[in-house]
Amino acid sequence: MKRSEKRVNEAGLVLNDPSKSLAVRFRALFLLRSVKNENAVRWICKGFLDPSALLKHELAYCLDTGQEPMVRHEAAEALAAIGDPLDDNGLCKIFEHYSNDPAREVAETCHLALKRTQWIKENKLDADKRSIYDSIDPAPADNENADVLELGRILVNQDLTLWDRYRAMFALRNMNNDQATKALADGLFCNDSALFRHEIAYVLGQIQSPVAIPALLARLQMDEENGMVRHECAEALGSIATDECQRLLVQFVHDRERIVRESCEVALDIAELNRKDEKAE
Repeated sequence: MKRSEKRVNEAGLVLNDPSKSLAVRFRALFLLRSVKNENAVRWICKGFLDPSALLKHELAYCLDTGQEPMVRHEAAEALAAIGDPLDDNGLCKIFEHYSNDPAREVAETCHLALKRTQWIKENKLDADKRSIYDSIDPAPADNENADVLELGRILVNQDLTLWDRYRAMFALRNMNNDQATKALADGLFCNDSALFRHEIAYVLGQIQSPVAIPALLARLQMDEENGMVRHECAEALGSIATDECQRLLVQFVHDRERIVRESCEVALDIAELNRKDEKAE
């Protein structure tokens, strides 16, 4: 069921308004549940900060049913970004429950969220601390004084935990040089985790280096690749925004997979905006 973004936002505001009755807020929640897009999920996730245990129980149920694994991953990642090291909002129980989810992307996201929550608590750090790219990362960057080659080895070592590999990933991203970008691009060819490849593509989009174009294109061209990964590769190419990227993205606007088609449309818009910004400077 399609609904305008305006109506989604109105429902989101009602859901998160403690002055409204629970009955009214539940009606808003059920509307958001029917929409099944990322904006609706973000509004639902905000509700976990509410003190009502009943509301939070219903929020968790709505995110558990009828959603694509990619949307549920985004929901879990959004909840993880809230932090909650003291577990005031009961997020740890939610992460523990879904760390055994049959959808691997969801299970891995929740496992990382648990690790991040524990790490924040043990190190007494601010859960809202943002990276140099103004993002709240699912894992803290490893020692950024480490050698690029060593971090690259950790990144692609499939015998290590995702937590350790993510920490190496963000350390390499923060270095933001060609050698580190090439090391990150190698991670796109680790076949053990679609979630991991998706995150690699995301950070390559943050870096916006043309060095990453061949690897991003190679993964986007793979029809058998997880749609979550292909869509992130398309958006990363849109962020890099060279003429070459635009030519490549046009080739996929009629892709058989809807999320890839739509991502290419969005990526082309992003690329055009980036190019206009560069000209304005």
